[in-house]
Amino acid sequence: MSKIAVVTGGSRGLGKDMATSIAKKGIDVIVTYNNNREKAEKTVQEIETLGQKAAALHLNMSDFQSLDAFINELKQTLLGKWNVSSFDFLINNAGMGATVPFEQVTEELFNDFLNVHYKGVYFLTQKSVPLLNSGGSIINISSGTTRFSNPGYSVYASMKGAIEVLTKYLAKELGAKGITANVVAPGPVETDFNNAFIRNNPQAKERMSGLSPLGRVGRADDIGSVVAFLCTEDAKWITGQRIEVSGGINS
Repeated sequence: MSKIAVVTGGSRGLGKDMATSIAKKGIDVIVTYNNNREKAEKTVQEIETLGQKAAALHLNMSDFQSLDAFINELKQTLLGKWNVSSFDFLINNAGMGATVPFEQVTEELFNDFLNVHYKGVYFLTQKSVPLLNSGGSIINISSGTTRFSNPGYSVYASMKGAIEVLTKYLAKELGAKGITANVVAPGPVETDFNNAFIRNNPQAKERMSGLSPLGRVGRADDIGSVVAFLCTEDAKWITGQRIEVSGGINS
């Protein structure tokens, strides 16, 4: 029987590529979406075209009270589509973006980022652990901006920094269950994230490309392939690690 991965925010951008890259490894995938069910269903179709089973579930990471209902729906989906009660890989990818100078950050914006990028991830992971198989893995998506500073990202990077610390604790505390935990930290990637900031700003794209020894910004498949690798047996001895995928920017 195929293993099963859950990819939050898997309907578009990095999450979609993670989902399809994982499917190419022979793993079934459940993707979550917040606003765009149609794109999520297209991702499901792509995964099925690759020969794997897939499903799409709604998840609003900013609505903390909805997590229990999501876990219940996840259980029903696992039972109904796979006839199992557990899964193997949790990829915490869902997120939101905004470029806001430190002095302009509001409490409302801070709380939104807190819920989506840290509190929601923390407790979704906690609620998922009883469903994770031994030999499974938690993969948290962070950011290169926890290592190098990019003005306007103080809130985003702070929450991602918290996720990186959390991941070390997950690796330590869940290791006895046979569960690994790692961070993948992308550098600047050309997707529709943060209102497609890189794609829509040629000057910013050129500047960021110049920071990499490889002379370009990232593509979605640069990240998805690394996440997929961490879902394979080849990565079974990797845990508690931060893997930055940023083309050597600011090395």
